[in-house]
Amino acid sequence: MINIKNKQDCCGCSACVQCCPKQCIKLYEDEEGFLYPKVDNSICIDCGLCERVCPVLNQAEERKPIEVFAAKNPNEEIRKESSSGGIFSLLAEQIIDAGGIVFGVKWNEHFEAVHDYTETKEGLVAFRGSKYVQSQVGDTFKLTEQFLRQGRQVLYSGTPCQIAALKLYLRKDYENLLAVDIICHGAPSPGVFRWYLAEELQKAVAQQNGDKIQFRSLLPISSIAKADVLAREQGFEIKDIRFRDKRFGWKKYSFVLFLKKLSEVTTEGGKNTVSFSYTLHENAFMRGFLSDIYLRPSCYACPAKAGKSGSDITLADYWGIQHLMPELDDDRGISAIIVNTEKGQNALHSTDAELYTAPYEDICKKNPSILNSCKIPDCRKTFFSSKQKKGFHDRIIQVFYVPIHQRIKWKVYACLGKLKILFCK
Repeated sequence: MINIKNKQDCCGCSACVQCCPKQCIKLYEDEEGFLYPKVDNSICIDCGLCERVCPVLNQAEERKPIEVFAAKNPNEEIRKESSSGGIFSLLAEQIIDAGGIVFGVKWNEHFEAVHDYTETKEGLVAFRGSKYVQSQVGDTFKLTEQFLRQGRQVLYSGTPCQIAALKLYLRKDYENLLAVDIICHGAPSPGVFRWYLAEELQKAVAQQNGDKIQFRSLLPISSIAKADVLAREQGFEIKDIRFRDKRFGWKKYSFVLFLKKLSEVTTEGGKNTVSFSYTLHENAFMRGFLSDIYLRPSCYACPAKAGKSGSDITLADYWGIQHLMPELDDDRGISAIIVNTEKGQNALHSTDAELYTAPYEDICKKNPSILNSCKIPDCRKTFFSSKQKKGFHDRIIQVFYVPIHQRIKWKVYACLGKLKILFCK
């Protein structure tokens, strides 16, 4: 049976939960905001299924890609809504046109990242854009198997460890399954994200009332209410969260939080709405994420690097495209596509994607997460220490003291981005 002694040995894929014939495994949130399985020994029959579907215990061999491309979706509106080049939408639309099912990650009513499926192109909208927080897989492996057995075409997208877990759960290769993963930097804690949102809501109230912002610690993380509940308590409704807003360009993407005041009636022009927009370098949550502070422990020893996930296609941002193919760099987003199987090759070439052959070594150089796990930062333990009285923002400031010249540089970048928008109108 599954018995997690070292938290690096669990990626939170929930395959063990879904395969258990006695339903004796449930997920529980730990002090860092991650979900881990616990077994009810009183009803466990020790069948071993949970161990056979675990991607940490059953790692595959590394693979080399068969094709690599820089690519973009010719539909500029979809590309604008997407994190990079909008290639996922092209693959997904093809599956739906064939009467199939597409699984992706969206925000639920509590603004938690969850896996879900759609049978319509309209439903793909919710799947577009990055969600930099670990998603809840739920029972989507079970549903995928059901659709596959019915003969339906299925596209399942997720992180490499989620795709590896799905493949183990299915126990055989289905020709009607297209597995798509991403180049994954790591999965941030959903609990830490709730903590961050709680302080942003405090900030919104303080600004509304003209008060001084004083962030308070909300540890333990498991005690923090869901985002929609917190918002209502503060007099707001969360309308949208975007991790990769392109208003300042693809390279200087922004985190944007849209709030609506509950005490006022919506008026034309959205006067009762409040939005918080931060460039990549200004946003506290993104800075912590990209510095690896609150990634899941298994991300520091990822079991699915270097093609071990078993995916047909791997998608990512093509960072550095301005140096390799400057003619493609319009600052609206370019996808890097790694084709791992003939099935993936056939699916990609059946779309209308604009494809440009690219060297695999170049993508690996700009995306080291393809091959290597990140290292555990020295400050991680300090960040999660319950002994500290500081809130999320104060801890980030403590960890990242930024010299004044660097802060000025970031402000200049942000101003240039705003000027660009004005001149382009």
